[in-house]
Amino acid sequence: MRKTEFYKRIFDEILRLSDDGFIVVDNHAIVTDINELYSRFLGKPREEIIGKPITDVIPNSKMPDIMKYQFREDLALHKFVPGYVRDAKNDFVLVSRTFVKDSRGNVIGGVAQVHFREQSVQSAKRMLKEYNELEFLREQYAQFNESRPGFNDIIGKSDIIQEKKRLAVQASRTDFSVLITGESGTGKEVFARAIHYTGDRAHRPFVSVNCAAIPSELLESELFGYEEGAFTGAKKGGRKGKFIQADGGTIFLDEIGDMPLVMQAKLLRVLQEREVDTVGGSSPVPVDIRVISATRKNLEQMIREGTFREDLYYRLNVININLPPLRERREDIPLLVSYYMDKLNQEYKRNVVISKEVMHTLCAYSWGGNVRELDNVIKGAYAVCDGLEIVMSDLPVKMESAQKKHTETAIQKTVSRTPDPDQLIGLVHEVGSMKAYLEVVEKTMILSAYDMFHSVRKAAEYLGMSMPTYVRKRQAYLKEEKESSEGNILP
Repeated sequence: MRKTEFYKRIFDEILRLSDDGFIVVDNHAIVTDINELYSRFLGKPREEIIGKPITDVIPNSKMPDIMKYQFREDLALHKFVPGYVRDAKNDFVLVSRTFVKDSRGNVIGGVAQVHFREQSVQSAKRMLKEYNELEFLREQYAQFNESRPGFNDIIGKSDIIQEKKRLAVQASRTDFSVLITGESGTGKEVFARAIHYTGDRAHRPFVSVNCAAIPSELLESELFGYEEGAFTGAKKGGRKGKFIQADGGTIFLDEIGDMPLVMQAKLLRVLQEREVDTVGGSSPVPVDIRVISATRKNLEQMIREGTFREDLYYRLNVININLPPLRERREDIPLLVSYYMDKLNQEYKRNVVISKEVMHTLCAYSWGGNVRELDNVIKGAYAVCDGLEIVMSDLPVKMESAQKKHTETAIQKTVSRTPDPDQLIGLVHEVGSMKAYLEVVEKTMILSAYDMFHSVRKAAEYLGMSMPTYVRKRQAYLKEEKESSEGNILP
């Protein structure tokens, strides 16, 4: 018997006895051999598989790449394309693949070993389950990092807001208590979250409590929790309070100035002892927390009036960040408007813009409700906008009235600076009417603006007009001047 035939018979017998599947290809990725076990798994007789490209039998096979790039795989997870295995429920295996070289170092083929033993299949299932869980956690972590608030989420380039951000960054590097003060709607919770998620406790809980929104009789059980049977209607098994939920992380006490005096005393003890007495509990529960509080009220005035504890104030106010109202950082309004508009356009797949007149009005408005009110106004205008541009009629009536008042005040100031106001009245009388006088002023402004900028676009922007309106009026005035000039030429 020839040596080649001997080894062929030995190889065939090994393939027959093995509990694994084997497939062999030549250097062109054509199947040259496959054992019965693997062909039964694929649901085809050997005769239909041998002689065909392996990608006809297994479309997502890596064997061509194995030989081309000369690498090996051991116990890799392989999932078959639907419809290419006999049992659709058993469509993944563990496989080892390698290339084969001749004595001269040329790749002459490849071989794959597929593990069918029950323990291998169970291992594959376990690996697939762990892989899916890992992918899920990876996606969740990525989403968490993308959505996690940071100082980049605080919109504003004004000097005053940059200074507050600098203080907040410094606060995030310690565990000291922070008191954030400022009017309602200035973004106190946004700052609190940024401090937490930028500090060492970023991967621990951030628990927010609005002290003004919880009835005083329920505040203690909400903050500190209660044991089963502590009072009528208590939940079975009790309930963890906000402080225990925040253990290891940060608790944010919003509107701390609305906390009753009785609760202030209990909160002071928690901050001093670093332990919580649950309602109905027999022993205190130790907690490791960082406290960030916020208020719109003047706590120092409340201390003088006896409605806020001075000792608690000093516990909370280790670091103070006083946020400015929006009217004190008007240069940030265009940035905020752009931010809110981009979010809305992305959410509703539109391309709505803000007219220049509206932007001017938004920048001039007093904003008693600060950033929160601005967000509300933008959403309201976006909702009622008919076209692709938000115009004055889309804004609340109060803002349109405020803009008119602002314009009237500016005009009155301009008139009051005129050397002789009586001269203006005399000019109106000389022209014949207020309408005629204003037409002369408009003509002068339109033609002079072009002489100033030598650009239709810049002149229109400077005068606060749309470019089509400016062009139409300028052309009409130029035509009027030309006709007037031609009429004055003597024959």
